[in-house]
Amino acid sequence: MATHLLAAHRAAGATLAEYEGCTLPESFATLAQEWSAGKERVAVFDTSWHATFRVGGRDRVNYLHAITSGNIKELEPGRGTLALLLNPQGHILSELEVYVLAENVLVRTHAAARERTLATLRKFIIGSDVKIEDLSDAEGSMGVEGPRAAAAIEQACGAKLEEMAAMSMREVAVDGTPCKLIRRSHFGAPGAEFAAGSKELPQLWTALLQAAAAQGGEAIGMAALNALRLEARVPWYPADFNEAMIPHEAGVEATHISFNKGCYTGQEIVERVRSRGHVNRKRVALRFSTASPPAAGTKLRANGAEIGFISSAAAMPDARAAIGMGYVRKEQFAPGSTVEFDGGTATVAS
Repeated sequence: MATHLLAAHRAAGATLAEYEGCTLPESFATLAQEWSAGKERVAVFDTSWHATFRVGGRDRVNYLHAITSGNIKELEPGRGTLALLLNPQGHILSELEVYVLAENVLVRTHAAARERTLATLRKFIIGSDVKIEDLSDAEGSMGVEGPRAAAAIEQACGAKLEEMAAMSMREVAVDGTPCKLIRRSHFGAPGAEFAAGSKELPQLWTALLQAAAAQGGEAIGMAALNALRLEARVPWYPADFNEAMIPHEAGVEATHISFNKGCYTGQEIVERVRSRGHVNRKRVALRFSTASPPAAGTKLRANGAEIGFISSAAAMPDARAAIGMGYVRKEQFAPGSTVEFDGGTATVAS
């Protein structure tokens, strides 16, 4: 899958790379320059790694409430939540963003999980008035985030970011282009995503770059975005949590699960792990002894025994130590614990 903005990125001289099956810009300038834009000013970045489904029908809200880990019934129109699709063993089939609108519900996941998510969403429709439409090929999106993002967003569409709740969605227009504005942070700074039809994306991208430039901002690629989100301890699906994990191992139970709702697929395992109070392995933040980031999947060892693996890693500006995330055994959960990998060591960060 390639972003709908491929031509625009090539014209800007971006370096392209594949991320979890999606062709996206890796960089537009140096890592230090792009990291600085996101950290100190405002960054614009392509988020067209989403698969998007429109769910309609009379039973749409009740149905999604019953099969996901989120409390969909309590969402007011224009509000959204993070949720998970789990299998009966409690493993994570996909991460979802669920937005309840007046006439339908929008569900977004990663493109890598598009077919499986669509099949799972359709699996239990029998007897329910639910219709699901795949919009993934017809839409795309981009993020605007950083300390000056609110000013850039207000200049672009008139919306005041501080007046929007997290995970809320509204219709706006940017330079005459109709789009959806979603208050959504990808690396812990103020920010939002703009989603629009594929034909409108190049014009939207240009307009948002202009608004960002007025605040000293610029476009950034996935390398800088990855560094920024790892620095903020934000896990990505499917890199840092996927079907190999249960929510408590992945450390997403507080953000992706409602414990105030009825049954859903996988709930029994989720509740059993919660009552037990611990897991034998979990995701932790890591700081490496090397400036070059180890590859995802690299094995971690302690006392000569394999105890985990690296799920993602990123280089940092100015040749600082690389950072990342990974899974370790409970003996290494404590901050300051040091484990080994071929080529260096990794320390569990606080």
